[in-house]
Amino acid sequence: MIDSSAPITIREFLQTEGVEDWRATSDGALAFFRTASFTDSVELVRAIGDAIKANGHQPDIDIREDGVTARLITVHESLYGLTGADLELARRISAVAREQRLTSDPSVLQSVLIVPGAPNIAEVVPFWQAVTGYQRRPDSPDEDLVDPHNRGPAFWFERMEQPRSHEGGAIHIAVWMPYEQAEGRVEAALAAGGHMVRDDFAPAWWTLADAAGNEADIATPKHRD
Repeated sequence: MIDSSAPITIREFLQTEGVEDWRATSDGALAFFRTASFTDSVELVRAIGDAIKANGHQPDIDIREDGVTARLITVHESLYGLTGADLELARRISAVAREQRLTSDPSVLQSVLIVPGAPNIAEVVPFWQAVTGYQRRPDSPDEDLVDPHNRGPAFWFERMEQPRSHEGGAIHIAVWMPYEQAEGRVEAALAAGGHMVRDDFAPAWWTLADAAGNEADIATPKHRD
């Protein structure tokens, strides 16, 4: 019996039967169900709504003409992650998609994380909170900002041991995706003129840079909890 209120790790979520449609990123669990038209996408969302209307835990839904993306995450004062409720909801949404004869396409799933760096992140977090209108992430308020409406990319602030020129900071992005997509994305970035900065932490993430030195991480949930 699953405790719907209990937190679960990314690994526990992905290893549970019935969530094969789903992948995990820094923003929770995601699934994309491909459709033939916007009308079909709306019908899927309507069916999902009918199936879960008695459940207090709700997904974030993005509707497009080629499919529907569902995102699951639990947010409260001590958690920004997955719980048993997300697991139950994932299974229910997948069951509705099967009834609609729709299949998932994990290859299109990703999320973007913006990573400002500074010698003292406490000095810069208030600035970014002010300009974005974001709120501090409840389980890590000193280093993470999130969109209260779950629309824009999250921010994670990295303390830099060796600041760049003029004692300044730096900013790069992290693109989270299913592990099976990551190596292909790394190869494509290198072929497009990028270079490898570090791969010490692969397959959790690779850090690459463009010709001007701007950096991007290709990040996956592999070997993470």
